[in-house]
Amino acid sequence: MSLAPQMEAATKEVEDKNTDEKAMAVNDKAPVRPRGRPFFQRRWTTLDKRSAGLLLVLHLLCLLAPFHFTWSAFCLAFLLYNFTGLFGLTLSYHRHLSHKSFKLPKWLEYTFAYIGVLTLQGDPIDWVSTHRYHHQFVDTDRDPHSPKQGFWFGHIAWIFDSYGLTKKVCPKHVEDFEERNRKRKRFRNIFVGCLKYGRPNNVEDLQKQAFYRFLRTTNILHHFGLAIVLNAVGGLPFLVWGMGVRLVWVLHITFFVNSACHIWGYRLWDTNDLSKNNWVIGLLAFGEGWHNNHHAFEYSSRHGHEWWEFDLTWCVILFLQALGLATDVKLPSPRHQQKLALNPKRS
Repeated sequence: MSLAPQMEAATKEVEDKNTDEKAMAVNDKAPVRPRGRPFFQRRWTTLDKRSAGLLLVLHLLCLLAPFHFTWSAFCLAFLLYNFTGLFGLTLSYHRHLSHKSFKLPKWLEYTFAYIGVLTLQGDPIDWVSTHRYHHQFVDTDRDPHSPKQGFWFGHIAWIFDSYGLTKKVCPKHVEDFEERNRKRKRFRNIFVGCLKYGRPNNVEDLQKQAFYRFLRTTNILHHFGLAIVLNAVGGLPFLVWGMGVRLVWVLHITFFVNSACHIWGYRLWDTNDLSKNNWVIGLLAFGEGWHNNHHAFEYSSRHGHEWWEFDLTWCVILFLQALGLATDVKLPSPRHQQKLALNPKRS
């Protein structure tokens, strides 16, 4: 019997192994195509299970909303949605901390960042790191949440794949991690569960500040504290609407920026991605839905450029600037706009 088929198979196996090793050893900025990871047939880390369980509890809590409706609870949820979403997420986490599109006094910076913690989207270090990676690898195989891998992946499923995310944005760390654990013949998921992206190297500006390290360590405790206060003040209606309904609403509006705004809408600027301006998300997410504008000018404090692109976060920044609290407010130059405009006459 000829040994040629076995030799060919062995050679192919070695070549495939070498190819995989080279793919893992490339520089972090190089595009890497991760292997397919079926949703229910992959490793679920401790963080994945914890995140899925928490979101399931929140959605189940929302089912109680019709049975515990009061106007005071509804108004509370509406006010907290605007307060935490606007000041915490869009103004602080996104435009200030992630893109440094303006400056704030430290006391106000820390205040807004703490408000962002109450949206249950992670501490500032984790959120900013994820978002910076999104812009670095936007709509490629290493984008943490591109809908190119499926709408639901870009919308929410990416949250339950912390190991895959680590492999995308920090492949060298995963390689070292797997090498250390290969001898044990088991997967110590608690490690990746605690360090979602291994050792992220794109948030040194936040990691060196004790306040943000404190928020990273105590993140979940602040939600329990708020829940206790709401229950003490308004009972179960405040808990259901102020924590359940409000958090689920804020989470999905944010998720739609990652998913819908890379699928549906219009484009004014020539960017190397799938970003779109979506007026529905623009209104619901305080101006974040003008996503093509944002990807064209990441550093800009203003996302809504046209008169119909209402940007509430920009209005707040203007107000803070008038008070002398927001300084070094960045906007795109006419020359930059002319360079990226799909229709040069418009700029």
